[in-house]
Amino acid sequence: MRMLLLFSVVLLAFVPYTAHGTNTKQKQVAIVIDDFGNGMKGTEEILSLPLQLTIAVMPFLPTTEKDATLAHKKGHEIIVHLPMEPLHGKKSWLGPGAITSDLTDDEVRKRVNEAIDAVPHAVGMNNHMGSKITADERVMRIILEVCKERGLYYLDSKTTSKSVVATLAKELQVPYLENELFFDEQYTTKHIIKQANLLMNKIEVDNEIIAIGHVGVAGEKTASVLKQYVPLVIQKAKTVTLSELFISKDVTDLQ
Repeated sequence: MRMLLLFSVVLLAFVPYTAHGTNTKQKQVAIVIDDFGNGMKGTEEILSLPLQLTIAVMPFLPTTEKDATLAHKKGHEIIVHLPMEPLHGKKSWLGPGAITSDLTDDEVRKRVNEAIDAVPHAVGMNNHMGSKITADERVMRIILEVCKERGLYYLDSKTTSKSVVATLAKELQVPYLENELFFDEQYTTKHIIKQANLLMNKIEVDNEIIAIGHVGVAGEKTASVLKQYVPLVIQKAKTVTLSELFISKDVTDLQ
């Protein structure tokens, strides 16, 4: 069932969008929430928000299966939040099954497949941290090859400007998208509100927007701010999952 669903998503990614015979696009906003899988603060509040979200679940953690299953039951879309080595920081911060630059090709492939298997209902993948790995052509090629084999799309969280994801995804014909803003890279309510206002400004000029928030340290604050802003967002745009963005993309956007 998983493979049939995912194959359908990939096929739909290459179908041009038309609305009543025109090229007019309704504005769309996809909100992704990272770091599920470890019973983090804000988990319940985020999953109860009155909109469909894309939920990024880390593999091999105590509540990985529980969080993915609950989010799926609530109608949210699930993706694998794959831990990847950053340029700065300790590898130990990444948790189990992390993708690091010292792994062999075979071990990278093995870990990516195991991560996908560990997250129920996953239809895509994005990177947890990963500023080093997403700039590493050898490792990212393997990751994207596995995504293609398993029928998953890839969301580049854009933790580095040197990412090679776009180039490789186009070459391998893996459906991909890119994050445009983080709500809570700073943990204060003031900053999250600032970013939510930035999202509202982007809606005025962009047809499609992707934004990422997190459960964890700022999870409850992020949930509280988003709850206030959801009514404002839906006045101006449709809230969608990442898969829905693919359905509405033009063929030229993906080549």
